[in-house]
Amino acid sequence: MGTTVFTRRALLLVPSIFCIFASTSVQAAEPRLTLAQAIEYSLQNNGDLKSFRDGKGIRDAGKVRAGLLPNPSLEVEAGTGALTGSSAENSLSLGLSQEFLLAGKREKRLNIADRELEMYRWQLADQERVLREEVKTAFYDVILAEQRSTLADRYIVLNRQLLDVTRERLTAGDIPELEMNLVKVELARSEGAKIEVEKALNQNQAKLLTLMGRPLGEYPAIVGTFGTELSMTKKLVELKQLAHGKRPDLKAMEAEKTRGDADIILAQAERIPNMTAGLAFKRDATAIEVSGVEHKDTDYIIGLKLSMPIPVFDKNQAGVQEARAKRSSTESRLTAATRNAEREVETAYTSFMNAEKVLSLYKSNIVPQLEENLKLTQEAYRLGEVGILAVIQEQKKFFEVNEGYLTALHDRQAALVKLETAAATELTGGVQ
Repeated sequence: MGTTVFTRRALLLVPSIFCIFASTSVQAAEPRLTLAQAIEYSLQNNGDLKSFRDGKGIRDAGKVRAGLLPNPSLEVEAGTGALTGSSAENSLSLGLSQEFLLAGKREKRLNIADRELEMYRWQLADQERVLREEVKTAFYDVILAEQRSTLADRYIVLNRQLLDVTRERLTAGDIPELEMNLVKVELARSEGAKIEVEKALNQNQAKLLTLMGRPLGEYPAIVGTFGTELSMTKKLVELKQLAHGKRPDLKAMEAEKTRGDADIILAQAERIPNMTAGLAFKRDATAIEVSGVEHKDTDYIIGLKLSMPIPVFDKNQAGVQEARAKRSSTESRLTAATRNAEREVETAYTSFMNAEKVLSLYKSNIVPQLEENLKLTQEAYRLGEVGILAVIQEQKKFFEVNEGYLTALHDRQAALVKLETAAATELTGGVQ
């Protein structure tokens, strides 16, 4: 009998064991995604960035266009006297002309095309810099939501444990039923808070996966934590210098300013008009009647033609003025952008230092005592030394303070991301 019962129980355990192994294999097969992997995947698959990369073909085509010479022109002209009663007379002329670019216009246009490509490369680098910030921010938003979800689970556990204690004390006749009902309300509120946290988690995960360009149906597990110890070794002056030297948006505007100089040089060269040279071949057939006898004659003529507009009225004054105005506008925007970059670094640096101070307060004065206070209050209630409201209040405080601590960790990490983006430098090493 005992063997039969044991066999049945063993058979009942088989499906459970199978489910455990199946669950384990599914978890093992589930892809895990670190921050570095998320950034790398985003740089390769983000839709907007891929679209911007495809724009390189436009710049390449512009360089090809700048290096092309004008097409030659073919002129054909034929004439006949048949319509005027002189059918023996006719003419045929062939002409070939070619426009020649003077004052080095072709080389100057190629130089402008090179500057355009340089601008594009820096603009692409800036797009990548901004995408890194967005991915990092979204990644840490997911981490915050996951840790808040874990905290919400613990809050639910605390309320369930408290509910068990109130039931025991109610059965023993130590407390009125109202105290147990208050705990039930708190348990329901904590479960509702868990639902809200899960909603925020799903939204943050969707945002991160969208930035990464992940296919629909893929939900990799996010692996990462907030850095607990982050020391700022660089001074504000150093960070501003890094921003000046490494920010790709400033580099792109510097390249645009150089392009403006090249535009002015080309506009000044456009003052000199191009020359057109042509080679012509002409055949004329004529007929003259003398004393009733018609004499035919054919002439062959080869000619050379040179033409060039005379720059009397239009010396490309408007083109030069326009190029100088654009260059001046670019210089003003570069000055403003440099000033704004310094302000971004300064603001991000101040935010990071403030976040560090807030976090240090949690670590040194608030969090260490919180756990102990909660345990003492729970034990005091078990012994009947305090009322239920004191326990509920302490649990609320425990939840709120821990949530504030998680927010402080997230804010410090977000401030670091902003600072790295503003300085275009990974403060853990590397250049964006």
